[in-house]
Amino acid sequence: MSILAERGHVRPATPVPAPLRPVRLLRGRRGEVHRPPTRARVVAGRRAAGAPCAAPRRVSVRWPWLVALAVGSCLVVTGLGLFGGGVSGAPVPDRTATVSVEQGDTLASLAARFAPESEAGAVVARIKELNRLDGAALVPGLPLTVPVSGP
Repeated sequence: MSILAERGHVRPATPVPAPLRPVRLLRGRRGEVHRPPTRARVVAGRRAAGAPCAAPRRVSVRWPWLVALAVGSCLVVTGLGLFGGGVSGAPVPDRTATVSVEQGDTLASLAARFAPESEAGAVVARIKELNRLDGAALVPGLPLTVPVSGP
């Protein structure tokens, strides 16, 4: 110990803590990697505003395909509606008969009973037209004129 004292190098018994460095605070950008200030910031594949090789922006390829797909599907739906709605059963018969409504009868059941090969909705509309009916409520014993097919 005496040798160290003569040279002037005396070590303290407890270690001295290192000086603290200043703490850098993040302002609003949590989790973002720190870049040097000279590097341009790239956002979601876009080029920097002042990039020397900035080409004019092209329309993405998917937009024309989406428009073509939408137009094609509209045409398919319209075509199916025209062809599907135009095909129906036999026309509503011209012959009519007067029948009496029984308990539990409806216009649809009368249309199915007296014009089975015709479209039921068209026959019901014709029954309402012939008898000047507004609602579908039928009273038992009420005489109705209905279209009849066959003998």
